[in-house]
Order: sequence, then C-alpha cells, then structure tokens
Amino acid sequence: MKKIFIFISIMVLLFISACFPENSAPVLETSTQEPILKPTKIVSTSTNLPITADANSIQPFQDVRGRRLTSLEQAFDESLILTLKFNTYTKWPESVDATAQRIFQAGMNPGLGVRALHEEGINGEGVTVAIIDQTLFLDHPEFTHKIIEYQEFAKSTASAASYHGPAVTSLLVGENTGTAPGARIYYVAAGAQDAQSYGDALNWIIDKNSQLPDGEKIRAVSVSTVTSGPGTPFTKNLDLWRTAVERANDAGILVIDCATDQGIVAPCTLDIDHPDDPSRCTPGLPIIDNYYPDPSRIHVPVSRRTFAAESYKGINYYQYIGLGGISWSAPYLTGVLALGWQINPQLTNEQILDILFETAIKQDGAKIINPPAFIEAIKKTQ
Repeated sequence: MKKIFIFISIMVLLFISACFPENSAPVLETSTQEPILKPTKIVSTSTNLPITADANSIQPFQDVRGRRLTSLEQAFDESLILTLKFNTYTKWPESVDATAQRIFQAGMNPGLGVRALHEEGINGEGVTVAIIDQTLFLDHPEFTHKIIEYQEFAKSTASAASYHGPAVTSLLVGENTGTAPGARIYYVAAGAQDAQSYGDALNWIIDKNSQLPDGEKIRAVSVSTVTSGPGTPFTKNLDLWRTAVERANDAGILVIDCATDQGIVAPCTLDIDHPDDPSRCTPGLPIIDNYYPDPSRIHVPVSRRTFAAESYKGINYYQYIGLGGISWSAPYLTGVLALGWQINPQLTNEQILDILFETAIKQDGAKIINPPAFIEAIKKTQ
C-alpha cells in the first residue's frame, strides 16, 4: 500500500511539473526569429533576447528561461545544467555556453533508438493520430504542415498560446524532436478544468474519424492530462469524458492519457550521454531517489528533453526541461505506436500494446519502452 501511495504521489508531481504555467515566457519587442536549424547543428541563442535581469545564483531544477546569466560568477557544471529549465533565449556565461548548447541539442533526440528507425524510413508516414491539449499556433517550423485540421473547444486570446500545446505536438510529430515526424495529426484544443470540453473534443475526433476513408483513419489520441484519479484537474462532467472514451474504444481509437488510476504510462529519465540505450533510461524522476515502479505501466522518457515553444504568435523557439512531467509521455508513446502501425496497419489496439509491453526492457521492476525491439517484433507479424 505504501508503494502504491508513493507511486500515485509521484504521478501527481509529474503532472504538476509538466503543466506548471509558463510565467517566465520571453516577451520580445519584435517577432524577428532565426529559422530552425537541422538537428546536426547547434540551435544557437538568438541575439534578440528578452530584457531580464541577471540571476544571482542558480539552484538545481531552477527555471532560467529567458535569463541573462553572463555576469554570474557561480561555477556551473554539466550536472547542474542538466537539471535546469532553459530556452533559446537563455544567455550563458562564455565558459559554459558550449556545454549548455550541447545539452540543449541532445535533448531534441527522442532517444532509445528512435532516430535510427527514422533513418530506415520508419517515421510514422501514412499514420494518422490526434492530440487533445491546450491552444496552439500552427506556424512553428517543428510541426507546421503536419496538422490536418485544428479545432477549438476552448478559446484563446489572439496574442498568446499555451506552453503545453507546442510541446506535446513537437514531441509527437516534431521534425527534429518527435517520435513520429512522418505522421499527421488532428489537433483539438480543450479547456483545462472541465471534462466536458475534453469529452466534446474526443467526440469531435470520433465523428471526424467516421467520415475518413480506410487508410486515413485516426489510430490513437494523445491526451496529456490526468483525466482521472489523484491529481486530475477535472472537477465536473467526468461522466461525459468516460462516455467519450467508451465511444472511442468502440470505434477502434486508442486513447493514451495520463490517468493516475488506470493509465498505462510512467516516467523514465534519459541518460543524455547514452540516449539510445533503453537500459540506461532510469525509471522515475531525477529528483526521486526511491522510486517504486508499476509493472503494469510502460516507462517512457519525460526528462532532459527539448521541444518547441511559441508563447506569442510568430515567436518560434525551443526550450529544454531537466525535470519533465508525465504529460510528455503520452505524445512520445503515441508516436512510437504510429511507427508500429506504419509497419503493420492491420494490428489492433490490443495486439500492438501487447507487443509494446512484451518487448520492453525489464529494469528493477519497471518496463522501459524499447522502440527498436518493438519494431522488430512488429515486422514479424506481417
């Protein structure tokens, strides 16, 4: 019972850390932005920096997005930088700039052998999925032209978008950061507190799917919120969400969410020096020493990742997060499943999940997602 309580507490912490408001988003005087660079190059810091004060000292897991740290006399090392939250607009002391940029660039790699699969042409091409999340602008180079249709059940202001939307989209279909850059998505924005908007969003996806021809059907929906159980932001209309999930199941659409009472995802932390080795993706969070894994869940990387950001329309940039949240697990897993469906689109939801769990790396009671082994097993089903 103690282990169950600790696991649920960790899942709640993960949701909070991923969904914490972006209070320090850079506010720029101009929308001028350098174009995206290829993943083989360093994403350089823009000269068009926000006006923010130098930090006095930096602690592990601190948010230093948009801060000028150039006059800071504190001694940095790689282990500290790995824990921080920073972005394109963070200005580093010259002595550590190369290290920070290397970590920033390394965080773009989904890890666990995913990029090697992309090089084989296994990138989710021909597979359609969906995302239900917060509001989104559609012009970030990381995922522009990959969204088939955008629908809102929660209205945003004309000038600001969410922290969450660009992140989850780029982690799924991002050209440099996503697990399935060849997939295409339907994106539905929903409200944060009321399950009705999420239910409406899922029902919209189901109705849209019913109109699509075979070969273009929506296979899975990534929902980066705790839809039920401890930590859920939903305070009412939960029955509407549950009814929509049942409709999705009946329609053959797999819903991947972050429910703490019945979900299938859990966190692990990438080894940034050995990102493609699933056995070195440590179960849990960088801040948790005693983590009790749930063997009924699949562990996917959520920490030490870099993803797209666009707080204001036309201001496209990236941010790195040393301490990720469970929200990042849903798009990652949905993308890996898209790779599998590209190989064998005839697999049912139950069949593809069975293969996912059977091919996972077993580590200290945890099951770590293993994309290369997953794909090899699916090839044998053809």
